[in-house]
Amino acid sequence: MLVESPPEQRADAAAAPPTRRAARAVGLLLAAALLALVALASIAIGAKPLSPDQVWHGLFHASGTYGDVVVDDRLARTVLGLLAGAALGLSGAVLQALTRNPLADPGLLGINAGASAAVVTAMTYCGITSLTGYVWFAFLGAAAVGALVWFLGGSRGATPVRLALAGTAISAALYGYLQAVMITDGAALGRMRFWTVGSLASATGSTILQVLPFLAAGTVLALALARPLNAVEMGDDTARALGAHLDRTRALAMLAAVVLCGAATAACGPIVFVGLMVPHVVRSFTGPDLRWILPYATVLSPVLLLGADVLGRVVARPAEVQVGIVTAVVGGPVFVFLVRRRRTAQL
Repeated sequence: MLVESPPEQRADAAAAPPTRRAARAVGLLLAAALLALVALASIAIGAKPLSPDQVWHGLFHASGTYGDVVVDDRLARTVLGLLAGAALGLSGAVLQALTRNPLADPGLLGINAGASAAVVTAMTYCGITSLTGYVWFAFLGAAAVGALVWFLGGSRGATPVRLALAGTAISAALYGYLQAVMITDGAALGRMRFWTVGSLASATGSTILQVLPFLAAGTVLALALARPLNAVEMGDDTARALGAHLDRTRALAMLAAVVLCGAATAACGPIVFVGLMVPHVVRSFTGPDLRWILPYATVLSPVLLLGADVLGRVVARPAEVQVGIVTAVVGGPVFVFLVRRRRTAQL
């Protein structure tokens, strides 16, 4: 059974001494520096080997072959990876705080699958092929599945296993629907075979500009909810005693998670486990204070996503392994480890 820190311990953690706050701030700067290094590696390393001089020439002299490869391909997918990784990690941290469930994330709870099913439906049956059109379907699908998982897995008391089972069952049904659509529609298969496994390979400047407003709005909203979510994590009675507005906080937190996950999924396809792994790593050295967890998750989640993307480009040269496959291969064993470590045996 999951054991949580008592409210007194969480309140003490929120009021960390100055030395600990300074250490956290330094750590956040180091995390930003690590992100910058990984972003540079994402630009410099690809399925097509280029020398540092060729990469430099492609960045600052964008005309010609090197410019096409570096700017149109690698730079665009790096920027999209930064945005999508931050969105997925932040939405995972928000969902974990909202549900008081350490195993919550958009992929595990089926929100990614809901957004994916809605996008595929829009593409196949409504003829909508532009991101600005089907991003709204992604939001609708993410919100519908999030509400359904909450009802099935949390209406009688949210537990990690119950929510995970509800999300897994709904995800399996929706991914079965996706496979059925692609098998029966050859054109749909050609359009979606890379998108449905999660990929940054189709990133363009237009894609980034179209999802940027949604990702920015979701990020600002999620970060603004750090303090009230700290109260929600302490339990309903304690949160009310601290003056928190539970219904409003939960509604806004779910809205932030849906916007972030929906926009990221519309742009990249379903990418799982990023929102599960990073908040756990972050919580191990920041403690339970969401005022630090959320910024750290925003910075470190793109490190994981871009690192997985770089790994997928080099392990199968000259082909590529899509980033959604790499995160799933890495995330599966991590998820099993977390379940065993937390001893979440209650059904």
